[in-house]
Amino acid sequence: MANEMTDKRAQFDFEIDFSNGGGIQGQGFRLDIQGDDISDQDLADHIVRDLRLLMVGAVRILNKKVIRERHKRAARRPAESGARHSRFIDLSHVITDGLITYQGFPAPLVCDYWSREASAQHYEKGTSFQVGKIEMVANTGTYLDSPFHRFQEGADISELDLSSLAELDAVMVRTEGASARAIDRQTFVPVDVAGKAVLVHTGWAEHWETDRYFDGHPFLTEASALHLKEAGAVLVGIDSLNIDDTSGGARPVHTTFLGAGIPIVEHLCNLDQLPTQGFTFSAVPVKVKGMGSFPVRAYARLGAG
Repeated sequence: MANEMTDKRAQFDFEIDFSNGGGIQGQGFRLDIQGDDISDQDLADHIVRDLRLLMVGAVRILNKKVIRERHKRAARRPAESGARHSRFIDLSHVITDGLITYQGFPAPLVCDYWSREASAQHYEKGTSFQVGKIEMVANTGTYLDSPFHRFQEGADISELDLSSLAELDAVMVRTEGASARAIDRQTFVPVDVAGKAVLVHTGWAEHWETDRYFDGHPFLTEASALHLKEAGAVLVGIDSLNIDDTSGGARPVHTTFLGAGIPIVEHLCNLDQLPTQGFTFSAVPVKVKGMGSFPVRAYARLGAG
């Protein structure tokens, strides 16, 4: 049991800038710590998490010192709200004939293989069927990336366990309105992502099927990906053109997540209809062998707890 002589607290000032403008300051802030010292980065993470700050940019820790003082609080969580009636939110774009998801990739061809008129010749009067045909690249519409998308030895779409794709506890991180395209680790520090699907709402989906969608999209930084991996995220999705910065040839976010077996879902939509927590997320592709990516019908179920 800690006592007054052994308990330690960090006393410090801080300055926090927000990525969408403005900031806050604190003087003489005190925080319970374990051990004899704490890094500035860990202090910054504690402040962002404890104050539940969103869209955080730079955090500066000033005038830090460690003092002997009894800890003032016990670790406890607020009670979770009770279960609610389930409601489904569709988070997928519609795949249509001629849809352009990535410039330079061929658009899907969606047509009849066997039309109703053709099939009617083989059945009794009034009976007909439609058998469709689709030709497309795997990265079309809202789709999921498996480890095989990035790594030859990684699991392909057919090898992913349903437990990694369906009915995942999920959290929403909102970054719409941020002045910077890069979404850095501080954005995710306040959020408990352990064992959860993390959905990033950038607002970019409003540009879907326009030329604007392909230019200047928001993306995660490598530091964000490393943080989410280490914090225990099990899937990460975004409503943007790509979870990586596509201005160069490196893809550190794909490399980090897929190398750790964390699936990625890109080109989500309707994330503005979701709360920040209290829902599950599902994104299950067709079970195709030898494919690293494939379209999904992604959806959220609200009141899932």
